Amino acid sequence: MKIKILLFISFISSIAFAQHKISGTVKDSIGNPLEMANVIAINQTTKALESYFITDDKGFYKINLSNNDIFELSVSYIGFATQIFVVKTATLSGDLTKDFVLKENNNKLNEVELTYDMPITIKGDTMVYNADSFTNGKEKKLGDVLKKLPGVEINSNDEVEVDGKKVSKIMVDGKDFFDGDSKLATKNIPADAVSKIEVLKNYNDVSQMKGLGNDDDNIALNIKLKQGKKNFWFGEITAGGGPDNRYLAHPKLFYYSPKKSVNIITDFNNVGEIPFTFRDYFNFTGGLKNMNRRSGTNFNLNSNSLGLALLKDNKAQAIETKFSALNFSFAPNKVLDLSGFAIYSGTNTIMQTNTQITTQTPTFNNVENQQSVSRQLSQLGLLKLSSTYKPNRDFQLDFDAFLKKSNLEEYNTIKSITSFNGINHINIDKNDEPFSINQNLNGYFTLNAKNIFSFATQFTYDKDNPLYHSLNSDQRFAVLPTITEVDNQFDLTQIKSLITNKFDVTIDYYYVLNDKSNLNLTLGSSINNQNLNTHIFQTLQNKSIVDFNDATLNNRVNFDFNDLYLGLHYKVKTGAFTLSPGIKIHQFNYKNAQLSSSLKQNPTKILPDFFAKFDLKQSENITFNYDATTNFTDVNNLAEGLFLLNYNALFLGNKNLTNTLYKNYTLKYFNFNMFSFTNMFATLNYSKKYRSIKSNTNLIGIDRISTTINASLPEDSFSANIRYSKRFRKFKTDASSNFFLSNTNNIINNEVSHSQSITQNYQASLATNFKVWPNITLGYQTTINKYEATTINSTYTTDRPFAELELPFLKSFNLLAKYSYYNYSDKANTVKNNYTFLDADLLYQKEKSNGNLKFL
Repeated sequence: MKIKILLFISFISSIAFAQHKISGTVKDSIGNPLEMANVIAINQTTKALESYFITDDKGFYKINLSNNDIFELSVSYIGFATQIFVVKTATLSGDLTKDFVLKENNNKLNEVELTYDMPITIKGDTMVYNADSFTNGKEKKLGDVLKKLPGVEINSNDEVEVDGKKVSKIMVDGKDFFDGDSKLATKNIPADAVSKIEVLKNYNDVSQMKGLGNDDDNIALNIKLKQGKKNFWFGEITAGGGPDNRYLAHPKLFYYSPKKSVNIITDFNNVGEIPFTFRDYFNFTGGLKNMNRRSGTNFNLNSNSLGLALLKDNKAQAIETKFSALNFSFAPNKVLDLSGFAIYSGTNTIMQTNTQITTQTPTFNNVENQQSVSRQLSQLGLLKLSSTYKPNRDFQLDFDAFLKKSNLEEYNTIKSITSFNGINHINIDKNDEPFSINQNLNGYFTLNAKNIFSFATQFTYDKDNPLYHSLNSDQRFAVLPTITEVDNQFDLTQIKSLITNKFDVTIDYYYVLNDKSNLNLTLGSSINNQNLNTHIFQTLQNKSIVDFNDATLNNRVNFDFNDLYLGLHYKVKTGAFTLSPGIKIHQFNYKNAQLSSSLKQNPTKILPDFFAKFDLKQSENITFNYDATTNFTDVNNLAEGLFLLNYNALFLGNKNLTNTLYKNYTLKYFNFNMFSFTNMFATLNYSKKYRSIKSNTNLIGIDRISTTINASLPEDSFSANIRYSKRFRKFKTDASSNFFLSNTNNIINNEVSHSQSITQNYQASLATNFKVWPNITLGYQTTINKYEATTINSTYTTDRPFAELELPFLKSFNLLAKYSYYNYSDKANTVKNNYTFLDADLLYQKEKSNGNLKFL
């Protein structure tokens, strides 16, 4: 082993000594440094790109060239004539210093002529990556390519992040790709079709609105296809089978031309691959914006009212999936664009869990050991149709219709074990068929250079009919007038109907003071109505029905919530600073009618906000954001009739609830140094709640009856995140740290219990990116969860070393493997679990063949 290590070190050293460093500066004719100038070195023997660099703010560059060869250095900058310098490294005795002085190019039609694509170029707010400069040819999907780009990450939910900000839109050759979800793009677009990736920062898809508001967090990706992938169909087919009737079929088809595009994605398998989950369905926006958040008001509509287990990944006992999706765009003429998508996902999932639940009270803890087996059947459907009409550069009209329809079923078999109630067997069935349609109409009009107008309207109709059914061997709630039968089986059913109508409209006027400042006046309104009905009954063994007709055990609620607001914002850019203070005045009017009475409230709120950005350099900045938002609950927390939540949980709302006020402070730092290929971003956030809505719970053993109240109890949270990555030669290092602290208060048996939760996460990794050699990623992650309360003080740690291997061998084979080892323990040494995950694929593909064979 020692000999191998010495040989490896000697090999690395020989590579280092076999290179020459060329460095210097790039300036204009009067001595000003040219930042972001391109310096590339082309091997004159192989005509391949040997090295490249982009100058820093001082115009400095450095590149490494191999020995005994001839290279052409090309130095270019927009607006200046390209300069060429030939280097013969065989004649060099050491490193070389070479400065360049570029002269302005009067021929604007030929400002920069590059004979080779730069790995990274920057044009204003757009950063363009040349995919081939960062890949080794073994990548299969777009996500594999994005992982190798500096500043671009794929998070744990397979969503794309740039500079720590989530990408809101992905386009292919300028056309929307399943607007509202980046996961479908990262998992399905073939890597070999990608030519360039354009990162569009401060993105706004309406040209005349760009720069008027705050688009700092808006990031989009535009995937540029290779020339051979345009104007004809291309795709791939994955199919396979195995023991135990395992199967997989994954055909995909794509077509792109200047006027139209079609994307067809399908996935049928029972090997645990989930292209579209419950979580994706509930979070999928279709690219539609939440207009309430822009106003400073959040009207929180409850989704997933059944409380279905949202499976994040494929950690289940068995999963069978049927998925198909169609995305299209069509431009019948120069002024009209049509687009849309349709998605269907059907899954059959079986999950088995063993859980220990500790219920904390101010004086004692209750422990329940729970064994459960769950089966979920889901059919999820989404449809979006969009149109954009733009007859000229001064006017644009957009219309979107977004429909969601699903059929959800869940069957649970639970065994509950406690020291005071013994063993309880429960069967719980849930099903729902939620339906919603959302329609948007937006218009933008530029009167002249000083006056710009826009309007946005949104109508939402939502219908939800969840059904809850339980068969329990014990029923301990005295408030329920159940009848005890011979076998002590209690068969309870709750039916629920919730219909929501929501209409929002905003009108914006922008007065452009000059090219660096503008005023924005906003007038908006939100009109909402909700109707809620619930009923509980017991089914006896003879199939007769016992209705619980007491008014307190049923809900008949009508809730109206209206918001009229006026906003004023001022944006100015002065030097390196961009400042945008603003204020919004809200007049709320809401009415709650239930139990033969009604309650009206008409509060007025003034909500300030402030945004500041300081540009240290072209690719380094600090931003600060403060905003005050007011949150209103929906009818579910206001209804004072009884709800069945679970076999051991009942809930009653509170019609007197008012809003919660949030104050948020966020500080961000971003630095992307193209000189050293170093990327770093950090975020600090502090949030404080006022009159938060809290649960007031009465505990009896593991059983609970809860309601909600507005509590004047101090609650706040603080988070800090930092991420650092650096690339050198064929290596990439990543390090990240996340810290989250939350102070909360709970009311249990009329006593206030304060709790503090601290979560820390640290991760570091090293990865290689060779074209012909094996590639490996080695990393380590540790997560520390600390929880302190009146009767609980616990600390849990999860250590996770992980590795990834990409091993080509025998010319046609490639082994792909991912391995993670988990070590979960607590500080008191009462819990210790170890488990591993290994995912390995063996691919066989002949040279110059379009097909490959994959072994899972």
